[in-house]
Amino acid sequence: MISPEILKNETNRLNALKSYDVLDTLPEKEYDEITALASMICNTPMSLVSLIDNDRQWFKSNHGMDITETPREFAFCAHAINKKGEMLIVNDARQDERFKNNPFVTGDPNVVFYAGMPLVSPDGYPLGTLCVFDVESKVLSTEQKNALEFLSNQIMNLLELRKNTMILHQNNLELNAKNKILDNFVSIAAHDIKAPMNNVLALSNMLIEDFSNTMEPEAVQIVKYIHTSVQQSTHLIDGILNYSIDKNAFVKDKEPIHLKSFLTDIKEAMVTGNNIQITTDVDPNLNVLINKTALTQVFSNLITNSIKYGNKDIVKIHIQVTEKESQLIISVKDNGPGIPLEEENSIFEPFSTTSNIDNDGFHGTGIGLATVKSLVETLGGEISVVSKVNEGANFVFSLQKN
Repeated sequence: MISPEILKNETNRLNALKSYDVLDTLPEKEYDEITALASMICNTPMSLVSLIDNDRQWFKSNHGMDITETPREFAFCAHAINKKGEMLIVNDARQDERFKNNPFVTGDPNVVFYAGMPLVSPDGYPLGTLCVFDVESKVLSTEQKNALEFLSNQIMNLLELRKNTMILHQNNLELNAKNKILDNFVSIAAHDIKAPMNNVLALSNMLIEDFSNTMEPEAVQIVKYIHTSVQQSTHLIDGILNYSIDKNAFVKDKEPIHLKSFLTDIKEAMVTGNNIQITTDVDPNLNVLINKTALTQVFSNLITNSIKYGNKDIVKIHIQVTEKESQLIISVKDNGPGIPLEEENSIFEPFSTTSNIDNDGFHGTGIGLATVKSLVETLGGEISVVSKVNEGANFVFSLQKN
């Protein structure tokens, strides 16, 4: 018996093999089906997916054999990987100097015939083989050899899929960890920024209310500018906080909600003057199992926008809820300035604003509608807008009923 040679780039080859994290894993149907098919095509009782480790060959799939590994020095496949992309065929191991004294030839399972096609990684490292064995001498046809090569390619596809899935999973874990750190940072930073800004708001408000009579008109106007600017910045920070919160909780924490009562509460909270009219069209018997906080935030953002950007003497908002199979289709329609067609596709993106100016003379923060879209999608729905300039906007979104 002649022991197999060790490859010159053995360290790199072993590292390549370990990168698939497949050694000593449980059997898998996909590999077992390939070895069964290889035996069927080549008309042999045994077939293996053999991977050559440092001092052993380990079988990811072993059709017709009970053992799961052997010493590397006895492995036919350890010879085969030296041929890299070429198939190793031994028609009669009893007559071959390399194998005639091999214990697997002289004893159980009494191997006579062997054919092994190397499994080569994309980097060119032979990892092992897809091989077939028989207890009698035989010759493979060209079609059988081609089939064995094709099947070995499928084994490598499975291994590559495994590797890429592991990489993707690891990247997701790292990304989630970074997102959590970022969310925590945003929350802490926003809180730390809001505290002094609230002080500025309180002080500027006190100056306007208590000392405007004793101040120069120019000074009063400057204080008002400061108050308005800080108020706008505070709204932006609130929007960032709302957008950055962990929305997975909204999927888990659901409760039954009677929609008509819910919308009545929303209406009472949002209508702050005679110039705001909110009407609803909803089945009085309609209930939904959903996260109340998320749903409240969706409606609050949409209605607040309609009021804030309303350009009519009376702001009219109509909310309609209809059922469609397992979904609710909800529209929130206003009579405001509308949204230009070229801006409709971008308004749901974070920090994207329209050309419209609110009643305080500011552009939006670009956070509100991004938050709405994120929440709706978290709740299993979709949102879109239909609008015509100077005639209003109609936001239509779907939600899962349960």
